Amino acid sequence: MKITSTSGICPVLVCLCFVQRCYGAMHHTSIKVTKNQTKHIEGETEVHHRPKRGWVWNQFFVLEEHIGPEPQYVGKLHSNSDKGDGSVKYILTGEGAGTIFLIDNTTGDIHATKSLDREQKTHYVLHAQAIDRRTKKPLEPESEFIIKVQDINDNAPEFPDGPYIVSVPEMSDIGTSVIQVTATDGDDPTYGNSARVVYSILQGQPYFSVDPKTGVIRTALPNMDREAREHYSVVIQAKDMAGQVGGLSGSTTINVTLTDVNDNPPRFPQKHYQLYVPESAQVGSAVGKIKANDADIGLNADIRYSIMNGDGVFSISTDKETREGILSLKKPLNYEKKKLYSLNIEGVNTHLDHRFSHLGPFKDSTMLKVIVGDVDEAPLFKMPFYEMEVYEDAKIGTIVGMVTAQDPDSTSSSVRYFIETNLREGKEFEIDTNNGAIRTATHLDREENPWYNITVTAAETDNPSLASYVSVLIKVLDVNDNPPHIVIEDIVACENGRPGQVIHTIRATDQDDTANGPRFYFSLPEGHTMNPNFTIKNNEDNTASIITRRRRFSRTSQDEYYLPVVVADSGIPSLSSTSTLSIRVCACERDGRVRTCHAEAFLSSAGLSTGALIAILLCVVILLAIVVLFITLRRGKKEPLIFSEEDIRENVVTYDDEGGGEEDTEAFDISALRNPSAAEDLKYRRDIRPDVMCTPRHQDLSAIESINVQEFIKQRLAEADHDPSVPPYDSLQTYAYEGQRSEAGSISSIDSIGTQSDQDYTYLDDWGPEFKRLAELYGEKEQERTT
Repeated sequence: MKITSTSGICPVLVCLCFVQRCYGAMHHTSIKVTKNQTKHIEGETEVHHRPKRGWVWNQFFVLEEHIGPEPQYVGKLHSNSDKGDGSVKYILTGEGAGTIFLIDNTTGDIHATKSLDREQKTHYVLHAQAIDRRTKKPLEPESEFIIKVQDINDNAPEFPDGPYIVSVPEMSDIGTSVIQVTATDGDDPTYGNSARVVYSILQGQPYFSVDPKTGVIRTALPNMDREAREHYSVVIQAKDMAGQVGGLSGSTTINVTLTDVNDNPPRFPQKHYQLYVPESAQVGSAVGKIKANDADIGLNADIRYSIMNGDGVFSISTDKETREGILSLKKPLNYEKKKLYSLNIEGVNTHLDHRFSHLGPFKDSTMLKVIVGDVDEAPLFKMPFYEMEVYEDAKIGTIVGMVTAQDPDSTSSSVRYFIETNLREGKEFEIDTNNGAIRTATHLDREENPWYNITVTAAETDNPSLASYVSVLIKVLDVNDNPPHIVIEDIVACENGRPGQVIHTIRATDQDDTANGPRFYFSLPEGHTMNPNFTIKNNEDNTASIITRRRRFSRTSQDEYYLPVVVADSGIPSLSSTSTLSIRVCACERDGRVRTCHAEAFLSSAGLSTGALIAILLCVVILLAIVVLFITLRRGKKEPLIFSEEDIRENVVTYDDEGGGEEDTEAFDISALRNPSAAEDLKYRRDIRPDVMCTPRHQDLSAIESINVQEFIKQRLAEADHDPSVPPYDSLQTYAYEGQRSEAGSISSIDSIGTQSDQDYTYLDDWGPEFKRLAELYGEKEQERTT
């Protein structure tokens, strides 16, 4: 009973308990509590309580699955404010109110109008309230109560995972666990025995048993043989109410399969077999089959076959799909030599289970007799292939070799021979059809074809369709029939070469074999041994060196030389040939690198390409056009040196022409330097227009002629500095006087032609390609002086 105090004037809620299961009868208990009631307790003083709620109703467990004709009575709501005059109205809200649960608003009686199922909903939460019919005001605060659905045994046990498919090895011991099954019951496991399940076996005895509490299924018989029976169907029942009478039950099926173990050895159906094999059977081919039976399956039935005796003529293997023994031929059969073979065949399991070794041995054997059949065979050659040799200079009809074949049959028929010809080989040889002698049919050349591979056919005379074939490999031997030849290469001799200098190494080739080719010998032909320019030196390694015999060569005098050279091989007899080598004269660097071999290539030695030369030429042409245009304009209009009288400032006139010194009388008029009297008249400056003309001063002619030119220039300089007519600004005057006897001396090359100089000109090599020619000229002169 639950009593909730919500206000000071709330009545007391009294619960009338309806306990049907505990007492076997329905007892209604009403507890009435009046407002402002005082309770006396022994040993205590009087206590005044707040007003309690005056509800009265029945607390209960309503039965599920009610099927009576009348609605099931649930309980009664009653308030102390209810005087029985109908002024109190009871209201019910919450889960199922108005649909499942109905209340009499006058009396407060509650009824269930529908059958309830505890497995769907175990309880319902509702709210009750009493109000005054006239004022519509609540007489009591709203209270909450629960209606619980009481369980009955209305659900049978079920196996949610059934039916089951399991397996267990055959020959298992008693009590071997197979599977554990579990049944579920929808009833309340906390109330009574409605959900207490007990297991039993309905089908499957005496092979299997089940634990009544746990549901574990175990084997009940020993040595259950899969080969005798493989599948079993076991039916298990689960019953609630602890198996008592009246309990509900459910069942499931367990399909049990016995898995295989290797408990059966292989067995041959017969102890003796016979097999016929013709002697013409091909080596490696299958000639027969044999099989041992095994009651097991899978890996437990795998068998390995072997031949326990024999001379290696036959072999046996296992077919993994059919588990048959495949008998194959390893060596050719010959009826004339052996007509019968007796083979002891054994079959053994490959996967043994030692738990069942007492049932063995897991192997079996049988005897197989192989009968060799006689057939008409083709002729057989004495050798599987032939190798022969013949010299390339052999005459037509020379015997190269002989092949031999015989008829293996007892009749021993005669044999005829043929050569299989094709477009490439076979026409160079012929064969005697009776004795198999092979002869040359054409002239042979080892350098053209050193090997021949021909096929010879041997067939019976009486039955040409029976034929056999053999390969004949013929090697053509070499004779010295090809002279050696020098490999022609580009040979260069430098202009600045030295005597004894190696300018090239020559090589030779020979089409003959090494026995008739190298080693090579090089020499000059008779009559040319005293060549003044070049000589030959054998290097003893099949090469020779060309050596110069003179100091210098000149392209201008001769740019190409021809040197005949003789080369001989070491064959017997020795063969030789003469080749004329062309030697070009080229300009080279000091380290021997070729710079140019043609005079027209001189400009390219500076490292300029054709495109660069063309660009330079275009620039030159453009510059010439600009110069011509400038000269034309100058001739058309010549501007004065001084533009105006007001423009009086410094004027510097620059001439870029270099004179030829005192000997040059064309570029400049230097008479003022040579004739002092003429210079006296030209002392006035020509770059300005003087306003005041000074009176010219004349000196004695004899005194002027005796003055040194240097002194004359100094004198004129002093006069210009003290001349009052000179404007107050600087003026630059240039005199083309070189002076007397310069310390550096003359730089003209005219006077130094015949003089000897001790100066070293090797530094000219470092000045770049522009000074290469100058370095060569002075380098040659230095070498000539040293020589």
